[in-house]
Amino acid sequence: MTTLAIDFYISMRSPYSYLVTPRLAKLTETYDVEITARPVYALAARDPNFFKKINPLWLSYFKKDTLRTAEFLGVPFGRPRPDPIVQDLDTGTIAADQPYIRGLTRLAAAGSERGRGFALVREVSALIFDGTIDGWNEGDHLKNAVARAGLDFDELNTAIKVDPDHYDAIIAANQDAQKAVGHWGTPLMVFNGEPFFGQDRFEMLKWRLEQNGLTRRS
Repeated sequence: MTTLAIDFYISMRSPYSYLVTPRLAKLTETYDVEITARPVYALAARDPNFFKKINPLWLSYFKKDTLRTAEFLGVPFGRPRPDPIVQDLDTGTIAADQPYIRGLTRLAAAGSERGRGFALVREVSALIFDGTIDGWNEGDHLKNAVARAGLDFDELNTAIKVDPDHYDAIIAANQDAQKAVGHWGTPLMVFNGEPFFGQDRFEMLKWRLEQNGLTRRS
């Protein structure tokens, strides 16, 4: 029996990444599948002018569609408080100061390096996006989410402070690999070099896995 492997390129700011994560988790629980989380920076962090280049209708549609998608999937959802990217969602303007996204992405990279990246992404993205926490960045919320993923927040945080360039290099390598397989956005699932972009490609990904011998766990 062969374990099928998926690379999961994820942004810690992407609600669509959060919305597909429960289905990916269920996939790994039910079938012999291994998921490697490969955190990348949100497009807004990579290019502050990104939202100035797209049709202005995109933002209003995005807000409606994320709420609708969550309702359709039965996944709890709320606008993050605070947003991991400091941005005016009405104008698309990205703030010069970004106190959250770099730390979150490095944290995900550290978790991935320790073999618990998908578990960390699952817990932290739920903390940010499930709508139950006001101030996910305050108190012990992040620490507790990381603990639920089987990791020590203080150990990860110390390692990042000691050598932030190491984790930035992991993120940069993920971004290069993401482009190499033919896409730039998140969520991006890659199986056998084939990219599946967007939470709405989950069923197609599963279909491809089935063609390649997807088997249930005993």
